[in-house]
Amino acid sequence: MPSPEANPTTADPATMNSATTTDVFTYQSIIDSANGIFIGFVERIPYFVASIIVVLIFWFLSIVFKKIVYKLLGSRSRHQNLVKVFQRVGGALIIFIGFMIAMVIAVPGFTPAKLIGALGIGSVAIGFAFKDIFQNLLSGILLLISEPFRIGDQIVSGEYEGTVEDIKIRATTIKTYDGRQVVIPNSDLYTSALTVNTAYKQRRLQVAVGIGYEDDIEAAKAEIMQALDKVDSVSIKSKPSVIATGFGGSSMDLMVRWFIEDGTQANKVASIHQVIVEIKNALDAAEINIPFPIRTIDLSDPSVKAIVNKINEQQNEQQAVDVNKAATE
Repeated sequence: MPSPEANPTTADPATMNSATTTDVFTYQSIIDSANGIFIGFVERIPYFVASIIVVLIFWFLSIVFKKIVYKLLGSRSRHQNLVKVFQRVGGALIIFIGFMIAMVIAVPGFTPAKLIGALGIGSVAIGFAFKDIFQNLLSGILLLISEPFRIGDQIVSGEYEGTVEDIKIRATTIKTYDGRQVVIPNSDLYTSALTVNTAYKQRRLQVAVGIGYEDDIEAAKAEIMQALDKVDSVSIKSKPSVIATGFGGSSMDLMVRWFIEDGTQANKVASIHQVIVEIKNALDAAEINIPFPIRTIDLSDPSVKAIVNKINEQQNEQQAVDVNKAATE
C-alpha cells in the first residue's frame, strides 16, 4: 500500500539545461562587453594623453599671453584695471579653445556645434541657475573697464570700508582697517553708491570745538589757526578754516576744517589726533575755556519744594524711629 506522504518531484533535465545555457550566454555577453570597453579605453589612451598635452600647451600659452599683455600695457599706471581685463578674459578664452580642441581629440564624435546646441537647449535653465554669476561677471568687466577705483584705493561700500586688494571678474576683495578680508560681489559695487576716499590727493577733515560763552570767538579762532600751522599733516595748499556753527547747551560751537595731501585712513587718523592735541594746548595756553556739559537745576519751582519737604519728613520720621528703638533697648 503506497505511503500517504507525497514523493518529492524531480526537475526536468531539459529545463535545467536551458537555464544553464541562458546563464552562460548572459555571463559571456557581460565578459564580452567588459572586454570591449577595456579594449576601447586602451585604444583611446593615446588620444587622452594627446588631449591632456593640448590642454597643458594652451594653459602655457595663456600664461605667455598674460605676460605679453603686462609687458606691453603694464607701464600705463592709469589703466591697470584694463590690463587685468585683457589678461583674464584673453587667458580664459585661450584655455577654453584648448579645452574644446582636447575634447574633439579625446571624445569620438564630439564637435563644438553639438556643445553649442546643448547649451542652446538648456540656455533658459542655465540662465536662471547662473543669473547672479553672470550678473557679477558682467559687472566685474564693466568695473575693470570704467575704473571707478583701482587696486590700492580705499573705498566705502555699504557697511564695509577698507583697501582694495584685488578686482576679480566675479568679486572684489578689500582688506578692512582692522585686518579682515571682505569679498564684495561686483554687482553690489556697480549698482550701489560707492565712496572712494583716495580718488583725489587732497581730502578735507573736520573736528568740532566748543568754547565758553564768556570767551571771544575771534581770539579763539586765531589761536586755533596758529595751532593748525604747527601740524605737519595740514596742507599748506588749501587754507584751513574755523567757523562758528551754533549755540550749544554749554558752549559756543566751532567747526575746524583743514585739508591733508594724503587721504589714506592712516594719515587721516594721525592728522585728526595731531590737530586735536595742538588745539587743546593752544586754548589752554590762551586760557580759553573748553567747557564741560552744564546742567542747571532750578529749586524755586513749587513741585521741587514739595519733593524736598517730603524727603525731609521721611528723614525726620526715620530719625524718630531710630531714637525710639535706641530708648527701648
